[in-house]
Amino acid sequence: MGEWVEIAGPDGAFKAYVARPSGTPKAAVVAVQEIFGVNAVMRGKADWLAREGFLAVAPDLFWRIKPGIDLTDQTDAEWQEAFGYMNALDKNASVKDVAATLTWARTQGVSKAGVMGYCMGGYIAFLAACRTDTNATVAYHGGGIHTALGEAGGIKKPLMLHNPMKDGFIPVEALNTIRETLEPNPLITVHEYAEQDHAFTREGGKHYDAEATKLADGRTIAFLNQNLA
Repeated sequence: MGEWVEIAGPDGAFKAYVARPSGTPKAAVVAVQEIFGVNAVMRGKADWLAREGFLAVAPDLFWRIKPGIDLTDQTDAEWQEAFGYMNALDKNASVKDVAATLTWARTQGVSKAGVMGYCMGGYIAFLAACRTDTNATVAYHGGGIHTALGEAGGIKKPLMLHNPMKDGFIPVEALNTIRETLEPNPLITVHEYAEQDHAFTREGGKHYDAEATKLADGRTIAFLNQNLA
């Protein structure tokens, strides 16, 4: 189902994994990676979006550091390597890469393109909602969003957040601040999952919860259908 393409960004060309639906795409979604690169899980998310009728594009945001990073969450060594890449990543430059990917996606026979990100990618997706021309945005357990709430005035299109309230990486106080700050904006929907931990939608991960994932993903697809299709 998937292929790799090259996208011209403001700082150079980078690769992106593309999953295309069987028929004419409803719209496009830029799928923004976790700290493990565009790995099998991330490619699987893109494939899922394609099965739902969307053109999915997952850009390799680590390309400035090292192109083609593909890690799992199954060993401590890979976690440490992934954290190193995350800390080295220029997140502002990544938002520009997401904007370039949105531009590329709109050349593929679709008029609307949105953004969806996980963990680190959820934070970058939030910044994209504040700074780019995304038509709709979804962020799953985005670490660091509470530090960027000052940019929320830039959100002009619908945004949905999926926040697990027992997140081991994001303090509950930060999650409460996110809800309290964003809920007055009618464009923003904040879903909270009282018993879930970080990355509860990552297949194969320690905190994966199939039922909660089904709920969150159902909400995501309904949201994308409403705002992109």
